[in-house]
Parts: sequence; structure tokens; C-alpha cells
Amino acid sequence: MQLPAFLHGSRGTVHRKAVAEGRRCARQYQKNGSFTLPREMLELSPVDVVSTYGGSDFQQHLPAWRLYLLFDVEMSLCEALERGDWRQAEDQYEVFFRETAWGALYYAIAEKLPESAERTAQRIQAVLRSWEMLETARYHYKKPGAILGLGELLGCALDWVLEGWCSEGGDSVRAALEVAAARMARASRGDCEEVILRRLPWVFQFAEQLQHPETVTDIAFWRERLPLLDTESFDRISAASPVSVTQLLYQWDRQLSGH
Repeated sequence: MQLPAFLHGSRGTVHRKAVAEGRRCARQYQKNGSFTLPREMLELSPVDVVSTYGGSDFQQHLPAWRLYLLFDVEMSLCEALERGDWRQAEDQYEVFFRETAWGALYYAIAEKLPESAERTAQRIQAVLRSWEMLETARYHYKKPGAILGLGELLGCALDWVLEGWCSEGGDSVRAALEVAAARMARASRGDCEEVILRRLPWVFQFAEQLQHPETVTDIAFWRERLPLLDTESFDRISAASPVSVTQLLYQWDRQLSGH
């Protein structure tokens, strides 16, 4: 598998190269509204390990493949386009680079908003299309020092998808993700609401410093409130992502406090 050359190096080096790549992409986008692939790609060697989570990257001074720093490319792109329609450019950037194996993997596991059921399905389906290529690499995720295969990585990073949308499991992580993505892609609003409600007890156990815990951790409260959300607000949580649902939990808690 090949990765963009700018993703290899110490964390500081990769950050600087990623910022420069974001500016290059911005110039290309301003020129004709499109993106092009990075200028230099490098083949992974059999001993290479791809770091996919910044929080467990404790040897930042050592050269390594740092896929998670594609985030810095996106931030640099948006900053360069701050006076234009950077949101549209960011969406188009994702659509374009999701068709590469490395881009598909990044968007599937990066916990990037929006995480609607529709977009999450598209992200997972992109990974499934690139499975054979991605399977040739080895990965680091949240557990320091642990080297994971693709199935192990996605089983960890997308556990919330598997538990919410394919709770019966499957013969493999790949098979379960195929089922989950298909269900998300065709899910009605009612389907999404039921998945969110099933996943709430898991979200509630990590909620802290709530002003109105007896109300906002009541399933009946959510069953009443979810249908009242406007389409855009509901879309943001329709995949039942723990991050998105937790944000809504705290938003409602603040609203009950009157601020």
C-alpha cells in the first residue's frame, strides 16, 4: 500500500508538511474547484506501522507514518479558504480522498463530524472497497505498542457502529461492517431513533457534572425529545455516534438550566 510521503517523519515534521499540503490543496481548489492527489507517494515496507491515533503517539520525535495528521491538512485547507466556502471545500476534500485507501481509513475512524447515518455508511463502504489494500498494512491505535491488523483496528475504532447497527455480530469484522453500513444507508429516522435509544445507557455511564441528571438520563425524556429535533439537528446524531449523542446530552442539560 502507498501513503502520501508527507505523512512520514517526526510529528513536528509531518505537521509542517501537512500544513503545506493543505495550502497546496487550497490553491488547487481556488484555481478550479477540484483536488489532486499528493505529489509524492511512498510504498509501505513490511516492517512499517501506521499510527492512526494521536493520543497514543508517545514517541513523537521518531520517524513514523502518522495517518491521523491528515487532520492538519484539513485545518490548513480551511484556514487558507477562510474567506471563501471552506465548509463546501472540506466536504469535497473528503469525497475526493475517501476514494483512496488511506483517505477511506482516515475518515472511517477519525470521529469527524458530521456523523450522520448516511455519511457514516459512505465512510465505511469506502473502507470496504479498499479492504484488500488496507489489509496489507499494520496499525497502531489507542493501546500503546499494540500492533493491529485491519480487522482488529476497525473492530476497536468502530465498536459503536458494530454494537449499534449489527449487534448480532457476524463471521468477521468485515462482514459485520457490511451489514451495519447497509442498514445505516437505508435507515429511516425511526430506525435511527431506536438505535440511539438502545445506545443511551452506554453513553449515560460516562456523563459527568450534569446539572439535571435525573432528567437528561431518562430514556423517556429522549423518546419524547428526539422526534422534535429539526432535520438538520437530527441528521448530526442519526448514526448514534457516542460523540454526537453526548454533545446533545450536554446541550439539553444546559438548556434545562436556562443558559
